[in-house]
Amino acid sequence: MKNKVVLITGANGGLGTSITRSFLVTGASVTGVSNKISAEEFPQPNFTPVSADLTKASTVNDVVQSVLKRGGRLDILIHVLGGFAGGKSIAETDDATWQQMQDLNLSSAFYVLRAAIPHLRKSGNGRIVAIGSLAAVEPHAGIGAYVTFKSALVSLVKTVALENRDAGVTANVILPDTMDTPGNRKDMPNADPSKWVPPQAVADLALWLADDRATHTTGNTFPIAAKS
Repeated sequence: MKNKVVLITGANGGLGTSITRSFLVTGASVTGVSNKISAEEFPQPNFTPVSADLTKASTVNDVVQSVLKRGGRLDILIHVLGGFAGGKSIAETDDATWQQMQDLNLSSAFYVLRAAIPHLRKSGNGRIVAIGSLAAVEPHAGIGAYVTFKSALVSLVKTVALENRDAGVTANVILPDTMDTPGNRKDMPNADPSKWVPPQAVADLALWLADDRATHTTGNTFPIAAKS
């Protein structure tokens, strides 16, 4: 992993921070992207921060080109960026919430994949790992917009896996249950976070899927359930 060039979206969120740190430890050259991110958050020489809105196609193209300019290539894409909104039925869901969930959970992934895939194909063993949600496996009342676009993300990544197998590119989706992040602890103060999925467990799986050992693993989903 030491000589790999890695792009991580949502790099400084509750989960993204664990994933970014895990890849930096390997010695990989990591570009971390978020709406707001700084070098001080990950003070390692192999880290480059890029502040960008990945829900805009033109911005995504610029981000990928900046990675290529610095590293000369792109070997690994870890797409963490996403967002959650819930609490309303489909009949009550407004246009703004629907659009927000589409932008954060699907359109951003499409833009990043479209920009990155040509360069991942050149790598010879490119890796794509997307972070979805266990909720994508089946419908859930009250979070219809979120589930719809997380489910679509799975289909998108599986399609990418089929289309790029010939170039040695793998694409997989991790589906974590509720994770033990600061945001979830704040939003659910009465829950028991000891039963939630540790972010490091997701980061460790992302590392494995990005490694050469996972050459023959593509087009799959990897659920990580919380403790019952």
